[in-house]
Amino acid sequence: MVRIAQALERISPPPQDAPDFDVADAFVWHTGPDRLAPVARVNRVDLDLLVGIGRSRDTLLQNTLQFAQGMPANNALLWGARGMGKSSLVKAIHGAVVAQGYPLKVVELQREDLPSVGRLLTLLRSSKARFVLFCDDLSFGHDDEHYKSLKAVLDGGIEGRPENVVLYATSNRRHLMPRDMIENERSSGINPSEAVEEKVSLSDRFGLWLGFHPCSQDDYLAMIDGYCTAYGVVIEPDVMRAEAIEWQATRGSRSGRVAWQYFTDLAGRKGITLQT
Repeated sequence: MVRIAQALERISPPPQDAPDFDVADAFVWHTGPDRLAPVARVNRVDLDLLVGIGRSRDTLLQNTLQFAQGMPANNALLWGARGMGKSSLVKAIHGAVVAQGYPLKVVELQREDLPSVGRLLTLLRSSKARFVLFCDDLSFGHDDEHYKSLKAVLDGGIEGRPENVVLYATSNRRHLMPRDMIENERSSGINPSEAVEEKVSLSDRFGLWLGFHPCSQDDYLAMIDGYCTAYGVVIEPDVMRAEAIEWQATRGSRSGRVAWQYFTDLAGRKGITLQT
């Protein structure tokens, strides 16, 4: 009987007690067993250092402030070009809102753990704190049923989404599905429009769509210049410009991530330690 009870407990573990949310402003959700691990120091950059995404920054900041103040706020999907600061913006805005004195928490949820989101929401629902549930690099492939679990966050089922939880997700795809998957559904489904609708409409459940597009060369150089100013790295403007353009050419792309990678190399050559 003891072995049977132990086996049942492994299959369906008892509900976990809510952690002490006062110990940190950020947590990571883990499963097996379920737990919220506090993050003592969040890896993020200052909000002012995110260049070329002003409109998305202002919109998401206003939405987050509304939520932190107990006002209505939307779930947000940050989609678009890779390396343009989608996840950095979420973390930077959380830091900026906390710095203004609002006790806002962020909980990072991995895409692979979406089936457990119902248990996570139960824990968060029981707390008086307010939470940004953050899912980075969200997308779904062929025969991927995880998107159904996401609806629990966006729609909340019969209980509704917890009033103290809002979801911010980042993705390279506006509809969270690969284009060839959408086209295949349209061509092979018994009812093409219905076959596509259930999956594509998932992104429609986000109240905010914030698009991120490849940056211009001026924005790319402005990002690096901002990093140099913030971290005290001194370099001749013409030298920095030439090196930065050569760096982007070797990478075959231009983005905020590439700008940070060049700056990291530059700071190392200058003997500057980076605190992110």
